[in-house]
Amino acid sequence: MRAVIQRVIEASVVIDGTLFSEIKNGVLILLGVEDLDTHEDIVWLSRKIANLRIFNDKEGVMNTSLIDVGGNALVVSQFTLHASIKKGNRPSYIKAAKPKTAIPLYERFVAQLEKDIGSKVRTGVFGADMKIQLVNDGPVTILIDTKNKE
Repeated sequence: MRAVIQRVIEASVVIDGTLFSEIKNGVLILLGVEDLDTHEDIVWLSRKIANLRIFNDKEGVMNTSLIDVGGNALVVSQFTLHASIKKGNRPSYIKAAKPKTAIPLYERFVAQLEKDIGSKVRTGVFGADMKIQLVNDGPVTILIDTKNKE
């Protein structure tokens, strides 16, 4: 799994001109799933995100987690995170999982994150043409790949 985590003041998903979901103060997670992803990837990634110390403490130092601040999470599926650009200029998405595999893994990730942070996680709609709006706080943007554990 690959994830782009952005600390946000606010983020939302709009589908067909209609607001589908939104959060204030938390993280927007763009999630890419590949065929080789497992339950272990889900658990590791969810716990890593829930415990990342990317929020400011009272001294203004990034020293508190999403759990510590009671922050919100918005997860949006994004198969393009597995784009390969080795040949030519047209990205290949061969490593990205097909919906039959990706949807259950995506849903399990959302459920695991809800368990880990102790609150409802907002989402987009898998495979939909979504418009994502956000105000990145900091900016703080972190890329995580479960295969590299970094």
